[in-house]
Amino acid sequence: MKTRNSILSLLGFSAVLFLSACQGFFGTKTDIDFIEVPTYSPREVAYVPVQPALQSFVEPVDIITGFDELIYVVDQATEEIISLDESGRELGRFKVRGVKAVAQTRRLDLLAIGKNTTTVAGIDYDVTCIYKIDMHGAGADFGIRYARMVDTITHPFYFKTTFSSSDARVEFNKIAVLSDNRFYVTRRGTDNNLQKVGGPDDAVLLFDSDGSYLTPVVVNTPSGFFRDFFKNPIGIASFVQPPQISAGGSDHFVFTSLDENTSIKIQVIDYLESEFGSSYEPRILFESDTTIADGNLATPHKFEEPMGVTITGDGTNFILVVDRAKDSLYQFTTTGLEGVKPPAGAATTKYQMASFGGKGQGLSQFDRPSAVAYKNRIVWVCDTGNGRVLRFKLTTDFQ
Repeated sequence: MKTRNSILSLLGFSAVLFLSACQGFFGTKTDIDFIEVPTYSPREVAYVPVQPALQSFVEPVDIITGFDELIYVVDQATEEIISLDESGRELGRFKVRGVKAVAQTRRLDLLAIGKNTTTVAGIDYDVTCIYKIDMHGAGADFGIRYARMVDTITHPFYFKTTFSSSDARVEFNKIAVLSDNRFYVTRRGTDNNLQKVGGPDDAVLLFDSDGSYLTPVVVNTPSGFFRDFFKNPIGIASFVQPPQISAGGSDHFVFTSLDENTSIKIQVIDYLESEFGSSYEPRILFESDTTIADGNLATPHKFEEPMGVTITGDGTNFILVVDRAKDSLYQFTTTGLEGVKPPAGAATTKYQMASFGGKGQGLSQFDRPSAVAYKNRIVWVCDTGNGRVLRFKLTTDFQ
């Protein structure tokens, strides 16, 4: 018992000594003021120029990303289609009379809007047309160096055999290709008679893959079917976009209008099929709550001259628009919200504005931009007034 009590006394004495020695450690609160507490601020969302600007153009008016993974630029001043690789290196040029727009089919042929001459009663008329350009040479050769004209669709002879002087005032504007190589064309003119063969001059036309004319697009709205739904249409883009391997199959499209009396100048048109038939219908894009996004594609009078439009084909499904009068680039979701989602972990869920521009010669400024394309998260813009092509990347794409 005596031994046991001695052991307990020794343990107690040791504990007292230990606690006394550690009193400064356990008895005083540790000062952590030296630790820097991180604070989060939302990462800026903005387009950063990719340098250098591409300056080897005079008047670039159209640009596309091809299904062959190349970039094609239309220089209206030199009447050429210029092929570029992804780095911006020029691969070659092809002369097309009066060329102002280009598209590529999934067979990798080009469709170019240009001018052709029609002689009627001894008088020559310059009329709008679509040239089909074969890009395939002998064997496995491919590229603009091997390009050759193989077909021409001349207005108005794709839908009638007669010609009037007013037909020379009709213009094809832009082309959008579908998954099976049918294609839409925007057409503007002076005769919008609903009874006119081939539809009114202001129209979106549908052509078959072989270039034969099918029909003007008739749009079904809550007020009925309209053959004259499109007013002064200019830009158009389908939802079938590169890359080739993942290009979608829908017939939906987005178009832009230059009509001064139209308040909503960009609309998405859905092609809907049901047991009762098929129809084209405008997609309803309600103006969003400003707590979700600061802007919307359907906001009245948002645009003045939206010349070019494209849809990103990598699954992000953004609608990109350039406005010639506002010297600006805009970015929307296909549901109409302006901007992009903030980065993961951001303090806000509100869409962050990415649209930008302003008149000038800076690398983030424009002078009458007229077309936009998209490839591998890079946006390409025809800065027409400055005679150059600019490239941009979102800051949220940089790590």
